[in-house]
Amino acid sequence: MPKANLYDMAGKQIGEIELSEAIFGVEPNQAVVHEAVKNHLGNCRQGTQSALTRAEVSGGGKKPWRQKGTGHARQGSTRAPQWTHGGIVFAPKPRSYRTSLNKKARRLALKSALSAKAAAGNVLVVDGLKLDEVKTKTMQGFLNAIQAGKPVVITPEVDNNVVLSSRNIPGVVTTTAKVLSVYDIVNAKQLVIDKAALAIIEEVYA
Repeated sequence: MPKANLYDMAGKQIGEIELSEAIFGVEPNQAVVHEAVKNHLGNCRQGTQSALTRAEVSGGGKKPWRQKGTGHARQGSTRAPQWTHGGIVFAPKPRSYRTSLNKKARRLALKSALSAKAAAGNVLVVDGLKLDEVKTKTMQGFLNAIQAGKPVVITPEVDNNVVLSSRNIPGVVTTTAKVLSVYDIVNAKQLVIDKAALAIIEEVYA
């Protein structure tokens, strides 16, 4: 049964907590995690790149010199790709990079990412992750106390005090238990999970 250290808001370890074997104890499937990360990054792309082909570049209607007798190579247009200001060969055009990943693969990728973090001892559980006010210094002090670098902070619901206190700290990502991202988990060094959020994760993704 995988376990994680349990901390209070003072950054003191107050014990250990058992993690669900079905969520944090599976054999990580690297291929599925890779597909999930590619899917996420592809879906983030705008796909608005565009360049002009030789058919779309303005000008070039006149043959630059006669076909034969000049000593030059034959040319039909000054907008061919080998010319300065010419068109682009196989010019990129706007397109969608979106891909789909089936539900079972997404679920397996998430469990694999969570299990890999748990196996490496990078899951930190907090007994009541709450801040009384928006204070970056308080949040930074807490993360330093539990030695969490570049973490994903997971709360049961959107907590504005936690979100606003974390957003100016480099590398810190905040999310809720029901909208976990495989990319965020893989990209993070540690997972800082509220104890109530942990119960929701084990209920929703089991």
